[in-house]
Amino acid sequence: MTTVEDRPASPPAEAPRRPNPLLALLRNSWRQLTSMRTALILLFLLAVAAIPGSVLPQRGVNPENVDRYFVEHPELAPQLDRIGAFEVFGSVWFSAIYLLLFTSLVGCILPRMRDHLRALRARPPAAPKRLDRLPQHTVLEAPAAADPAAIAAVLRRRRWRVQVRGNEVSAEKGYLKETGNLLFHTSLVAVLIGVALGSWYGWHGNKLLVAGAENAFCNTRQQYAEAKLGPRVDSADLPPFCLTLDGFDARFLPSGQPASYRATVTVDRPDGSDRRTADFAVNSPLRLGSANVYLLGHGYAPILKYTDRYGRSQTSTVPFLTSGDANLTSEGVAAFPDANVDPVTGRRDANQQVAFEGLYLPTAPDTAPFVSSRFPEERNPAVVLAAYRGNLGLDAGIPGSVYQLDQRQVTSGKLTQVGDKKLAPGETWTLDDGSKLEFLGTKRYITLSVRHDPGEKLMLGACVVLLVGLMGSLFGRRRRVWFRVTPPDSGSPTGGSSLVSAGGLPRTDHPGFAEEFAQLVAAVRDDGRPDRRAREGVE
Repeated sequence: MTTVEDRPASPPAEAPRRPNPLLALLRNSWRQLTSMRTALILLFLLAVAAIPGSVLPQRGVNPENVDRYFVEHPELAPQLDRIGAFEVFGSVWFSAIYLLLFTSLVGCILPRMRDHLRALRARPPAAPKRLDRLPQHTVLEAPAAADPAAIAAVLRRRRWRVQVRGNEVSAEKGYLKETGNLLFHTSLVAVLIGVALGSWYGWHGNKLLVAGAENAFCNTRQQYAEAKLGPRVDSADLPPFCLTLDGFDARFLPSGQPASYRATVTVDRPDGSDRRTADFAVNSPLRLGSANVYLLGHGYAPILKYTDRYGRSQTSTVPFLTSGDANLTSEGVAAFPDANVDPVTGRRDANQQVAFEGLYLPTAPDTAPFVSSRFPEERNPAVVLAAYRGNLGLDAGIPGSVYQLDQRQVTSGKLTQVGDKKLAPGETWTLDDGSKLEFLGTKRYITLSVRHDPGEKLMLGACVVLLVGLMGSLFGRRRRVWFRVTPPDSGSPTGGSSLVSAGGLPRTDHPGFAEEFAQLVAAVRDDGRPDRRAREGVE
């Protein structure tokens, strides 16, 4: 007899293995990131983060407006610039949301796409045992079609996926909804890829181009007022071409509203080959190989001739920037730092430099005050200028705007105002030291944005597919129907005829499913009538 002491000891139970906390954290974080809720939150955050890029001026689009914002908001602008509010779409925080959204969408789409492909390849499920418990159900009596193959043919003609199992017919429809959802989210990923391609391999630059062959512009980085190249783009990758503004046609309604803008330019290569003339407008860019030239704005450049006290003349064509009103009231400055050079010694007195700051009015009013134009077209052109003499501060090497005087020089007294006057074309102003300023007329100028975005075609196609997928996801409805043919029973009240039980189940809320189910049952019933072929022949 075996005692308890003689029994072999059982091996000790193994302690349950504790999961690695780091792996568990990573797994849970990945599940949260790739959930649809997180993707929607990130998409909402991306839309919210893009609001400052629409409200505030951006350096990549209009650097002049950014400079004006700094002048108008000297305390707020530096704080906004510190967080990248003037370069929203290239900021660190916007890029972080962007990358998280991209990762979340990819993590959401791939498992759903795999499951959707499996569902498309799978056969419709078998009929439940009790069709009468479904939301939609009915029983068809003779002369309804009693052949499962005939019922399947009716369903296939109405584009249902059908599976026949003995005396049962299973059918389903509405996979367009999930297909639309996948197309929509895949298109969002494609849009993000297109934006990334444009950011990495794209480039753009802004240029103010004054009419005349002497102001021709060639597509080099040094000639842009502001240029930004993607991290994968070098200056040598810019396509070679030159532009000369030959003319600009602007038409306005009697109210002053613009009717049309059209610029005429001469396009040639730096070596002088392939010279041609081209026109382009605001919504019709000029396409030069991989670069697109967009017309952003226009204005006037007064031609001022200054003769200093020694009789030496200098002529300057100075673009005046529009101040924002619809009548093209413009402001600018014409500087003559090399004025009043002593012809005997050849020395330049830095304290005898001259500049003129003021307004250009395409249609000046007949009486004072001369502070704004009455119409954007040149009907009564005039410049209203204030003359300054002294040290312009240009020799200090401190960067500054060419469209404004250095107010620090004015405040310190190194630059003083010596007069002001309104001039019409052809008029001359004699200053207190005997020097003269003559207003010769104006030239037109245009502001250009030259861009190359390799992802724009991908984004266009993705947006089209996105809309198609959105329509499918909104209007697609998953639903299933089943038909079961019951063999004839001699004791049944139908006299031995077959019975066809039908049931339908919508996978999602579908208010029109009851009507669709009734139409489908009616089609099956009509298909079983003896006079169907005769009726189809008449039709």
